[in-house]
Amino acid sequence: MRHQKEGKKFGRKKGDRKAFIKGLMHNLIMEEEIETTVVRAKEIKRELEKLITLAKKQDLASYRLLLKKLPKKSAEKLFKIIAPRYLERKGGYLRIIKTEMRKDGSQMALISFVGK
Repeated sequence: MRHQKEGKKFGRKKGDRKAFIKGLMHNLIMEEEIETTVVRAKEIKRELEKLITLAKKQDLASYRLLLKKLPKKSAEKLFKIIAPRYLERKGGYLRIIKTEMRKDGSQMALISFVGK
């Protein structure tokens, strides 16, 4: 049973899964809008909203924590450009819009920042 287990496994081992999620978050931060599957989008949203809330503090400790979780370019963009947009907002920084089905039957989704 998977009681109290967070997140999806995506058929990958722990290290591969962390790198996969980190890459998706990096792409979303740099592009500000990506198309992926709904399951992946929900996982990115869960992780990235926590990081945006952390970046809103605008202090050195939160910046270093971002560098731990993201590549330098995306951590810097999140800290300096994206987080200041949401200083007045309490949550809900990302939007998931379902799009067409893929040929293999996977539901696709467009994930983007709110108020872009």
